[in-house]
This record gives sequence, C-alpha cells and structure tokens, in this order.
Amino acid sequence: MNKLFAIDEKTEEVIVSESPKGSKQIHFIERIARKENEILYQAVMTLTCMSKDADLDLSLFNAMDKVCQGLYTKHKGAD
Repeated sequence: MNKLFAIDEKTEEVIVSESPKGSKQIHFIERIARKENEILYQAVMTLTCMSKDADLDLSLFNAMDKVCQGLYTKHKGAD
C-alpha cells in the first residue's frame, strides 16, 4: 500500500499516512522530524511544491512520489 506524505512546516516534520485503495479514509502512521531524515524531508517538500504547480506534470509527480516511497521504505529499514 502506498503511503501519503505531507509536510508540517511549523514543526518541520514529514507526516506519513496511508489510505486503502478505494477508501476515502486516511490513517495516520507517523511523523518524521526533518533532523531524522533530511533527504526524505526535502523530497516531500519537492513533491508538495510540484502538486501546487498549475501546470502539474503527472508523470514527473508520480516519479517524485516513487522516490518518496523508496526513501521512506529505506528509512523504515534503517530502524
């Protein structure tokens, strides 16, 4: 199941959630402080910026989301 990512700019944390396919419910998983994983934080910031672009390139957005998924998976493997 793919994760959903957001940034809390006030606390400088990545918010990780998931939503089962076909569901409108979002389940909170965890918060990851910027200092714990700077690369993931910057990747999610990039993803967030891309989503706000009026000319969103969906293929690039999906590629960046895949990067975020991979970085999160690697982060969890490091625990």
